[in-house]
Amino acid sequence: GIGRAIALRLADDGFDVAVNDISATDLEALVEEIKSKQRKSSFYVADVSIEEQVKNLIRNVVECHGSLDVMVANAGIAVWKPFLETTEADWDKLLAVNVKGTFFCYKHAGAQMIAQGHGGRIIGASSLAGKRGTPIMAAYSATKFAIRSLTQSAAMAFGPHRITVNAYAPGPIETPMRMHIHNTIADELIGIRQLRQRSPLGINGSPADIASLVSYLVSKEAGFVTG
Repeated sequence: GIGRAIALRLADDGFDVAVNDISATDLEALVEEIKSKQRKSSFYVADVSIEEQVKNLIRNVVECHGSLDVMVANAGIAVWKPFLETTEADWDKLLAVNVKGTFFCYKHAGAQMIAQGHGGRIIGASSLAGKRGTPIMAAYSATKFAIRSLTQSAAMAFGPHRITVNAYAPGPIETPMRMHIHNTIADELIGIRQLRQRSPLGINGSPADIASLVSYLVSKEAGFVTG
């Protein structure tokens, strides 16, 4: 998915890369692929919706790699349901991962970068759905709107420390999560087609497209881009 593409692109750009997921599945293979690019890599299993686990994650990364210079808060989940069928449990799950998880990553990455004293780059994951709501993913859209606000707030808070904070906000991207949704919600497929039609190109993007944007946002050339 997008996280894997970003990790590999940053390795190509010369970064050592630590990766995290809620499950260790596929992480070891990804680390070996990064190492094949002659970069140091490590993997961790942490639930970003739990603050203490995020704190421990960042501490462990710094112990292994020496510093934290870039944080990509890419973790996110989606629930595609008609507005009236969206449940409180759906809300709780989406808010925990997408909003609290992003906040905890911003907060503790920012604290670490401030302590290091040489700036840094923080990237979050918003969405086209965070700019325009849709009736088949109301709760998801709301969480992505929230990430826009968190990103702008963090950019203001961390700017004096030479830390930039940005978030990418893609339209439809062909990922395993998206294909799972496509295969399991026949009644809402018209909504997927409508999303695709919103793109001037009339096509979905790829994880590599997002990785290229992240590559730019963490580059020297993007040093004046924040918020």
